[in-house]
Amino acid sequence: MEWWEALLLILGGTAAGAINAVAGGGSTLTVPLLVLAGVPGNNANASNRVGILTSNAAAAAAFRRLGVRGLGQAIPVLAPVVVGSLVGSLLITRLTDETFERVFGLLMLPIIFLSIRPPRVRTDARAWSTPLTATVFLGVGVYGGAVQAGVGLVMLAALTRAGYDLITANNIKVVVNLVVTAVALPVFIAQGKVEWLPAVILAVGLTAGAWIGAHAAVKGGEPFIRIVMVIAALLLSGRLLGLYG
Repeated sequence: MEWWEALLLILGGTAAGAINAVAGGGSTLTVPLLVLAGVPGNNANASNRVGILTSNAAAAAAFRRLGVRGLGQAIPVLAPVVVGSLVGSLLITRLTDETFERVFGLLMLPIIFLSIRPPRVRTDARAWSTPLTATVFLGVGVYGGAVQAGVGLVMLAALTRAGYDLITANNIKVVVNLVVTAVALPVFIAQGKVEWLPAVILAVGLTAGAWIGAHAAVKGGEPFIRIVMVIAALLLSGRLLGLYG
């Protein structure tokens, strides 16, 4: 690996870690960066999970330190998310690298829509029932286990529509994402999909960024980071779909 590739992974990882802690979608930056560093698409998806695991642990610790609570409310969604993430991680490894990169590029389009249209909190009778919440998070788990990119945005939208306030939803999102990654990563490791050197270098940046992003989320820095994420996702989606570069 060239020195500039390592530097790019650290800097890009830091930005992505902050984005993930505040809203989500940071993997739309880090997975293509891993591909740019020479990691095949499917392996990039797997290697990215190392930093996602460490960064979500850092963000969870930061949220706790800042006094954000509500993790007990995550219990109803954990079981379906765990089952879904296991299924998703097993399914995605059956795709070729080229197919994965095309699928990844297409999936970023609805993720961008979620970024442009921030979720609205529902605290009244329109909030989702427990069975509906469990069903939705089974799907979130499958998506997170398979692709990871943008799962934070999907999760944040689902949590706020299930009745959680935005700050609590961010905290729950981080913990649930940590669980999803802890379930999916061993599957990728067992199949030899993780390329450890770029994965660890990226993890350094992601973890630092997550700590910064958690503080930004509590202090209200979401709008600016969401704009940056939308721009980055549009550019990277175009590259992965072969529109340029």
